[in-house]
Amino acid sequence: MKKGIKNLLQLVSLKFLITAAVFLVSLFTFSFIAHEAVYEREDIFDDKVILFFSAHSSPALIEVMKRITFFGSTTFLFPAYLALIAWHLSKKRIQYAIDTAVIALSSTAMMFALKQFFHRQRPQLPIIKGVSGYSFPSGHSLSSFIFCAILMYLAWKGNLSLTQKYLLIAFLFLFALTIGLSRIILNVHYATDVIGGFCFGMVWVIMSFAIFKKIRKNTKTGNTDIVS
Repeated sequence: MKKGIKNLLQLVSLKFLITAAVFLVSLFTFSFIAHEAVYEREDIFDDKVILFFSAHSSPALIEVMKRITFFGSTTFLFPAYLALIAWHLSKKRIQYAIDTAVIALSSTAMMFALKQFFHRQRPQLPIIKGVSGYSFPSGHSLSSFIFCAILMYLAWKGNLSLTQKYLLIAFLFLFALTIGLSRIILNVHYATDVIGGFCFGMVWVIMSFAIFKKIRKNTKTGNTDIVS
């Protein structure tokens, strides 16, 4: 019995350490990019990435990226969030619906606030037209990562087999990365915008889940929340 409790405590501690390490690395990377690429305008890395994709992007690849980038847009994510919230409500999982709505609204508000704060201009000569707003961080990268992270969590907590969970989580993670990559290939964002978006998305997801878990623990609502 004591050995089982000790092993459980060790597992929880390891989980906490890994989460804390990912949070700190993501926060540091975001801060580093914001200072070096945005404030100091160190654009060597971004220029190399732009040149690479300019030389290796085919018309077929560009057409594929135009379709993939749609899944990181508000046009897709807004109804997708509404559908996810409605699904939770239909299952009478009220807390899941509330937590999902809070993460969606708060992350969107922070994304726009960061763009206004940094005021970074987008790359010149974008492949797709009609793109407006500031460049850092990439809203598509940030928003798609957070949405996929919510789906990853729900998949992990679901009734799928362990293999199915790993496959679905891997697919969602790679899909979010591909959406971010599409923004670089279409030349509407710098590579550092996309990396910064992913890093801040990671920070916001971890912080939001931790806050939700703390609130549920303090209010003793049990295990009905998204971070139970």
